[in-house]
Amino acid sequence: VSPGFDGIEIHGAHGYIIDQFLKDGINDRTDEYGGSLTNRCKFLLEVTRAVLSAIGAERTAVRVSPAIDHLDAYDSNPMQLGMAVVERLNALQQEAGQLAYLHVTQPRYAAYGQTESGPHGSAEEESRLMRTLRGAYRGTFMCSGGYTRELGLEAVESGDADLVSFGRLFISNPDLVERLRLNAGLNKYVRKTFYTPDPVVGYTDYPFLGKPKARM
Repeated sequence: VSPGFDGIEIHGAHGYIIDQFLKDGINDRTDEYGGSLTNRCKFLLEVTRAVLSAIGAERTAVRVSPAIDHLDAYDSNPMQLGMAVVERLNALQQEAGQLAYLHVTQPRYAAYGQTESGPHGSAEEESRLMRTLRGAYRGTFMCSGGYTRELGLEAVESGDADLVSFGRLFISNPDLVERLRLNAGLNKYVRKTFYTPDPVVGYTDYPFLGKPKARM
């Protein structure tokens, strides 16, 4: 671990390698890492054990997205998968110590009037999933997925989450924390610049509060 970092969040979400093991819609393995929920959760647990053994449970976090269909990684029963992950992390914490947090992203696809690809359920289904996982997990619970300031405050105040993570809004607002604190206006992000090789445009050219947009 590089000096200065507080810890590691293990990325087991959004169709990347760990998520590909977890989801039955993409994991077609026939060995001990495929088939049953126990087998599909095995790789995530092995990675988590390896990380916490190196830096400690208190510096290790896990992120999953059981209900998100991205990069062809989908699951036929997101609730069942999410609960399987939670139950196994709870058991791991009993023997290895409390993780820093569990981060669950819900499939809230609408933000700033733009729609992400992939199917998603109703708001009621999403809320039930998140609340069930939050209620079952024994530890700090972080949520993310298209949250606004108002939705974030509501989630924490209602007890649906301990922490709320922001991603896209942090890209376009380098001073997002201050803007949220002041309830100030937000810069809208430009999605087409998210994955480009330009080191400035869409990354470091969004203005701070009270300052004009940088001109390059």
